[in-house]
Amino acid sequence: MQKIVPVASLLLLLIPFITNVDAQPITAGIHSKAEALKPQLIEWRRHIHQHPELSNREVKTAEYIAQILRSFGLEVQTGIAKTGVVAILKGGRPGPVVALRADMDALPVKERVDIPFKSTVTADYLGQTVPVMHACGHDSHISMLLGAAQILSGMKKDIPGTVKFIFQPAEEGPPGDEEGGAPLMVKEGVMDNPKVDAVFGMHIQSDIEVGKLQYKPGAFMASSDWFTIQVKGKQSHGSQPWKGVDPIVAATAIINGLQTIVSRQSELTKAPVVITVGKFNSGVRPNIMPEEALLEGTIRTLDSKMQQETHDRIRKMATGIAATYGASADVHIDTKTLVTYNDPALVKKMLPSLETAAGKDNVSEREWVTGAEDFSFYGTKAPAFFFYIGGMPKGSDKSKAPPHHTPDFYIDDSQLDLGVKTFCQLVFDYARLQAASK
Repeated sequence: MQKIVPVASLLLLLIPFITNVDAQPITAGIHSKAEALKPQLIEWRRHIHQHPELSNREVKTAEYIAQILRSFGLEVQTGIAKTGVVAILKGGRPGPVVALRADMDALPVKERVDIPFKSTVTADYLGQTVPVMHACGHDSHISMLLGAAQILSGMKKDIPGTVKFIFQPAEEGPPGDEEGGAPLMVKEGVMDNPKVDAVFGMHIQSDIEVGKLQYKPGAFMASSDWFTIQVKGKQSHGSQPWKGVDPIVAATAIINGLQTIVSRQSELTKAPVVITVGKFNSGVRPNIMPEEALLEGTIRTLDSKMQQETHDRIRKMATGIAATYGASADVHIDTKTLVTYNDPALVKKMLPSLETAAGKDNVSEREWVTGAEDFSFYGTKAPAFFFYIGGMPKGSDKSKAPPHHTPDFYIDDSQLDLGVKTFCQLVFDYARLQAASK
């Protein structure tokens, strides 16, 4: 007896074939358009590099971006989270809402690389005049997202759904007590109206070769917390320490004790923890034992439960150690970013998009990273996928690549088109796969 296959089941079997056939001309179009756009991508990136602006001060950068986006015929919103820019592209077919994000701010770093478009800009930062440099590659992110916006605008009739292009200020952290960055973007509704179904972002890396992409499912980049510990003792003459309580000795013991939280209390086979004291301020004269000492540092964790446990342990340890010296300790912890978490189901679904854009041999899974990214806040509103794109010149020694946030930071911008291809591929593939799953 012959088995009759129901029509609905047959259609389900045919969907992958049909969607792949439909995807082929789209992919070919994306690749050819992105490669043709290379000179423009480099021009945008170098202009922005030469005119950097600090966090929450990206006024001219935002104007430059908005003007370009409007030339594509996009609906552009400005002034979001102070200087943020969002552009909306409504496709010609129904479908999901996909968000693509780039950050815009530079750093108070003096550029040492001798390039024709070197930054010589200075600006005010918390009352001090400082040099300003794109020492983390945000200029490249802007260029790649502008390129994606241009190509997708030209393919509007073929796009199923809506694309949100998010240009975010203050990823490096707003100055002083100001609000800013991704938390403020989310607070002001950037993931709503229309509600985002999935959000994607990428970061260029100075130690990954150009042409390559790296990713990790689940926890990818660490949460970032900043802490202060105010140790209070009793002032005395330096020749008579027994008449006072030395906050420097107590603070030093606290620094040493904090490292045992990492080495003896944290389950490091589950996820890494890093505690670093970066500042230690105390005293005014060598012959005066001061009354107070101030410690400032950062905490990095890759698991939200471990993050809270680490906070609790720091408070308990600092106050306990201070008390044994007759001093007291006041601990304040400020969460700057959450764990950047890549939704595993989304990563699995979209990994072929990365491989289509870069070639399968150029895409690899990597270990987790103790650096932090405020892209993590978008992931509280929709499934998120954040990955790395290479910016190191081919044939370079990875161990000698200048780190981010340093005067010698350098990016090879000759293959920014890969970022454009990847963003565009993600938009089309996500919509196609969503339609196939219904």
